[in-house]
Formats: sequence, C-alpha cells, structure tokens
Amino acid sequence: MKDLDLVIKGGLVVLEGDVKLVDIGIRNGVIVDLGERIDGENILDASGLTIMPGMIDIHVHFNEPNREDWEGFVHGSRMMAAGGITTYFDMPLNGNPPTITVTNLIEKQALADGHSYVDYGLWGGLVPGNEEELAGLTEQGVIGFKAFMSSAGTEFGRADERTLYRGMKQIAQLNKILALHAESESIIQEWTEEKLAKGQVTVRDYVESRPPLAEMEAVQRALIYAEETGCPLHFVHISHPKSVELIERARQRGVNVTLETCPHYLLYTNEDFERIGPSAKCAPPLRDKQAQEGLWEKLVAGKIDMISSDHSPCPASMKFNGDNMFQAWGGILGGQFSLEAIVTEAHVNRKISLPQISKWLSTNPAIRFGLYPRKGGIAPGFDADLALLDLNHERQVQTEELLSKHPHSLYVGHHLKCAVQTTLSRGKVVYDRQSGVQGECGGKWLR
Repeated sequence: MKDLDLVIKGGLVVLEGDVKLVDIGIRNGVIVDLGERIDGENILDASGLTIMPGMIDIHVHFNEPNREDWEGFVHGSRMMAAGGITTYFDMPLNGNPPTITVTNLIEKQALADGHSYVDYGLWGGLVPGNEEELAGLTEQGVIGFKAFMSSAGTEFGRADERTLYRGMKQIAQLNKILALHAESESIIQEWTEEKLAKGQVTVRDYVESRPPLAEMEAVQRALIYAEETGCPLHFVHISHPKSVELIERARQRGVNVTLETCPHYLLYTNEDFERIGPSAKCAPPLRDKQAQEGLWEKLVAGKIDMISSDHSPCPASMKFNGDNMFQAWGGILGGQFSLEAIVTEAHVNRKISLPQISKWLSTNPAIRFGLYPRKGGIAPGFDADLALLDLNHERQVQTEELLSKHPHSLYVGHHLKCAVQTTLSRGKVVYDRQSGVQGECGGKWLR
C-alpha cells in the first residue's frame, strides 16, 4: 500500500489473543493493515522487539492549574510517553482550583491544550456543593467523576454521605462513571488521632492507622449506594484481596462495578515501605506479603479489571520533611515505569501471557471508559498507539532516568527486565530510548 505513512516491520505484535510476527501499516495515525510483507516508503524496523498497545493509564495527578512546581502536563506527559503510556486520565485534584466546575474544567483544558505529548482525558470531581455542576461537566466532556470517602488532604472536599448518595443518583442519570477513593474517614481519623496522641509517627504507625478494614468498610458502603442508585462505579487503587471479594460478590448481584489496582501494591510490601521510606508512602498504604500475593491471585483469576499507576508527584520538600510519616506527602511517583514493571513481574517472572497483560493495561480501560475500539488494541481501525519493548533489556532504574519534574521515586533501584524502546502516539514517534522524547506536544483531549 503505497499511501501508507508508516510501516512497522519485524516486531512480535501483541494481539487480542495471540502474539504474531506481522507488519503494521499506518495511515493518518490509524492502523489500516496487519499482515506479512507490507510495503511502504517509510519503514520503522522493530526486529527483536515486542509491540504492545500503548498503556491507558486512567489515574494520574499532574496537579494543574497553579501547582506547576509539582508536575504539570508537559513534564507529566513526557514521562508517560517514555513509559509506553499513550493515553492518560488526569484526576480533578490536586490542582488549585480542583476540577469541580465547568469554569475550572475549561481552565484546565486550556492548560493541557498543546502541552501534552500523548492523548488525555480529564476527570471531574464530586464534592459537597457542586451537585449543580455535574450535568455541565458531563456536557463539557469529562471522562467521569472522582470522589473521596476520606480526606484528600487538599482543597478537594470529602464526599459526605448525603453528597455521595445524591451525587451517585445524578451520575447514574447522566450515564457516567464515579471513581471512588474508598477508605473510611471515621476509622482513619480515630486511629490516626490515637497514634499521634502517643507520639507514634513511624512507617508502621502510619500503616496501622489505615488498616484493610478502612478500605473494606468504605467499599461495602459504596456498593450499597451503587446498588440503590444504579450508578456505575469504579474503585481506584484497591490494595487488599478482601476488598476485591466484596466487589466481586456485588458484581455477581448485578452491580455495575469495576476496579483497579496499582503496580506498587503488586510489587512492594509494607516491609519495603519501612526500608525505602517516604517515597513509598501512599493511601491506602502498602500491605503485607500475604495480601500482595492475594492480589496477584485475584488479578490472574479475572477479578481485577485493570492496572493504573496513581502517579501522584510532589516536590521533594513535601516528601522528605522530617521523621513524622504522617506529615510526608502520600503519593507514588511511578507512572513512567508502570508498563515496564508489570511486564517484568507478570510476564517475565510469573509467565503470564502478554495478551492478558495487555487487557489489564490497555483493553479493559478502553472498554470501561468508552474508548474501545478506537484505543486499547492493535487491529485495523485502532489509533496507532504503540509501545515497542525490548524484553531482553535488564537494568536497575537510575535517578537519571526519571523524567518527572522532581526526580525521586520508590522505583529507583528497581530491577526491570524489559525497556520501552519506542512509543508511538497516533502513528508518530513521541519517544525513542536513544534520543528521548521528541516532536511537538500533539496529544488530543478525548472528550
């Protein structure tokens, strides 16, 4: 096909149920042909590489507007491109103001426009007092809504019971999805106050202040609300297999619910947290080894729908500000390594198939959030969003590799057994391991 813009040749391509050595023909940013010996004038040689659909990371925090010192769309999307992530959804916090009104959404989109290397979606927020904004945010193009059942630690307000129930009724009517941070505020607050009153501020104290019970109680309560309102629900960063079991039982009753977990819960434990320190602080916190293996069992059994990074960066001064672990910023800086880390552990170490991994990282997020069959796979008609991996590239992550604005991460020193060599966004190379991120910020808003 002489009118092709690009032909990728020689790579093993991860398809929906198989991995095949086929060429990929691309025109106008879209895959138009898969097959043997596709001809074209512009050739990208992928010999020795494995080609996966670009990861769709539905959970990142780039912290715009007015917190550009934290990350920002340019730095954040550059990091995504380097990690083989070709679509991301930016959360409504921790920008100031948060994305809880139509005006705030328009302001945020203006900041993202022309400043993202890859495609993106924007979440809206559900907080006390913004119920009248939900319809307008939907019309303006938010991917869905995010709410916190515990304090977010920012200007983004916690959804009390009235806000949560009334908001879920309206979101159901708007045919959107509510993403929930499910931890019980009352449990966390009481147990935290008890720790602080005794001067107990270590890693172990912080972990104990947010027990699995806090997650399980909030999950169960939210599922009851979803069953009553008919609101489609998505649980973010589920950290414990018992929470997965609660969600699965609700799903069997017909509740419209999905869930994600994150690479850090699959790769690190609370013992690693004690060893690493503040870089490994997140909420919910890292769990013990038994819970980690339980998550893997649920994932392999098809009980967990997708894996997202929950990339939540901050300046180093907010992470490393003393010995009180309750005061350190709770967020994992890790989006750049999500795909490589999961392929390393799931495929190389645990022998899970690449098509299955691709479902967790790409296909299932695309289906759940209305992007499929435009994104989330490699087939004619899909956007040419591709990650070309070398599965024989072993390394330990070095600080110099970090493309986030603030180069500190629990992934520093992590042993990876693969590396993203090239990332394409809608048929254009946006990252090459030899030359870095390249081209203009051509990412589009997926409304």
